Amino acid sequence: SINGEAFKYAAAHDVVLVQASGNESQDMDMKPEFPNDMVADGSSTDADNVINVGASGMKPDTSLAADFSNYGKKNVDVFAPGVKITSTTKDAETSTDDGTSFSSPIVTGIAALIREYYPKLSAKQVKQAILESATPITDVKVYKPGTKEIVSFDNLSKTGGIVNAYRALQ
Repeated sequence: SINGEAFKYAAAHDVVLVQASGNESQDMDMKPEFPNDMVADGSSTDADNVINVGASGMKPDTSLAADFSNYGKKNVDVFAPGVKITSTTKDAETSTDDGTSFSSPIVTGIAALIREYYPKLSAKQVKQAILESATPITDVKVYKPGTKEIVSFDNLSKTGGIVNAYRALQ
């Protein structure tokens, strides 16, 4: 597939890919969405350069995992703020919205910062820095997105945490 080829090309050229997990309140481990780092033929690309991002809320309470965010212990790497994010529109106005499409640019910015400060790091090392520096959220019970089922936040992604730009740069 074209998507698979693009992912392979990015991996071969040491490019970090950051993607939004999606806003369907779905378990990405059970129902993966595409494009992702799996190719249509079932082979995996170099997933060491792909970061899949879920959306976190503002408070360390049951709403910390955004109700709409996709999640997955295997297929979502980390969460980043994605609720009530204010940005500018194409008309130079400000708008406040929710979505993993707001979470993934935050992670992209962290990746860019790391590459600026540490230009010799590979895409794999940048991903590793972002994931290993995520603030683990082990003591917060949240609603599993799209449900009223209470789960531990750290079961919703690979890192069980939220990105931390300061720690990633260290």
